[in-house]
Amino acid sequence: MTGSTPQHDHDRPLDLVGVGIGPFNLSLAALAHGVPGGLSTAFYEQRPAFEWHPGLLIEGSTLQVPFLADLVTLADPASPWTFLNYLRARDRLFPFYFAEKFHIHRAEYDAYCRWVSEQLPGLHFGHQVDSVRWNPERRLFEVDFTQLDADGEAEALGRSYTRDVVLGVGTEPYVPEALRPLADAPGVPVVHSADYLAHRESLLAAGHVTVIGSGQSGAEVFLDLLRARPAGAERLHWLARTEAFAPMEYSKLGLEHFTPDYTRYFHSLPEPVRGELLPRQWQLHKGIDADTIAAIHDELYRRTLHGGWPDAVLTPGVRVRTAGRVATTRVELHLEHIQQSTRSRLTTDAVVLATGYRERPVDRMLAGLDPYLRHDSAGRARVAADYRLVLDESVTGSVYVQNAERHTHGVGAPDLGLAAWRSAVILNSVTGKEPYPLPHRTAFTTFGLDERAAPGIPAQGRQAPGRKLTPLVQH
Repeated sequence: MTGSTPQHDHDRPLDLVGVGIGPFNLSLAALAHGVPGGLSTAFYEQRPAFEWHPGLLIEGSTLQVPFLADLVTLADPASPWTFLNYLRARDRLFPFYFAEKFHIHRAEYDAYCRWVSEQLPGLHFGHQVDSVRWNPERRLFEVDFTQLDADGEAEALGRSYTRDVVLGVGTEPYVPEALRPLADAPGVPVVHSADYLAHRESLLAAGHVTVIGSGQSGAEVFLDLLRARPAGAERLHWLARTEAFAPMEYSKLGLEHFTPDYTRYFHSLPEPVRGELLPRQWQLHKGIDADTIAAIHDELYRRTLHGGWPDAVLTPGVRVRTAGRVATTRVELHLEHIQQSTRSRLTTDAVVLATGYRERPVDRMLAGLDPYLRHDSAGRARVAADYRLVLDESVTGSVYVQNAERHTHGVGAPDLGLAAWRSAVILNSVTGKEPYPLPHRTAFTTFGLDERAAPGIPAQGRQAPGRKLTPLVQH
């Protein structure tokens, strides 16, 4: 719901204010709606309505997690906001049953989330949060926001008072430094994959297209372009820094890195160990779905059936050193092969940057909290096991984060499969009760020899004790 500027009785502050309404805060809002006794909440989003990666809702593309990883099911399967209840409301349960789809289309997940966002109370679209401050006299957070009109212009100012805040502002497209001047220049055919569908027609009309990036988005964009261009005249390049166009780790035991058990284990590791571990785990979340790899190979192979090879070049292990314009419409990429230490140039008519996303900065929004924030040795915010930012003890309220804690909670931070569980952890912490009992154990893998439970997680959320190992003592 968009609605007018929320009016709150300042003598009766809110229990929780959410900043941003992406899937993660939408999950939190849906589960907060079901807390016994009720919570007073407000969630603000500057966009006029819910949308989830609209530029990548390529026809036929599917989620990389099962439909059970919806907004609420893995915390509360009886919630009215489950994906199955969405299907029921749309009279589509039997078609879904016979379709036997464990991984649903991205467009369907987007439609499901919009269905929730249009019915769930307490969501305020067209509201931009400007600042979050701690008011020591009132012992409350002040959340200042601007209500925007249909054109995105400021229409009214407002303020809410709340005991707790949760930040779910999401990520933003990342453009490598070498390509930033071209991506920022008007009229230059360099676009991020986040905007792919908006530029698809012009990309299909381009003489030669280069896709940069070895993850799922790069693979889907390359496959879509390949299928749409004529055989023998594909004129496509696909470049990546990684050593291979590698499949995502999707074995059943490998997927246990996306469980609460692993999240707690990762959080318990020393900071230097976490920092060394994360880059080595790229294939857990930055690889390509095996079905997409197979579809690309099948399409390339199909184009060899009558002799010849498709005009498509796939080269991993390459980085873009610099880039510039040629004449007014073309782009020249200066490339370096990392293993060969060789350099080359590639002239292309358009570039799609499937170079991923970075956490959206919140420094300006949280400037008023800076004196209270505690940081690690790398200057990043310290995040407790229950997703609270570590603040000075004088602050009695809490600020929680969603998908901004990969450095403390591991590769599962951006994963949709942990959304409902994380929301439940946060709501248990907010209420000081346990409206959502957490599972005792979620993985067959025991990730460490020392099975100490992570602090801040209620007892029934901890892994059930297993067989203890005898410590070795050096004499």
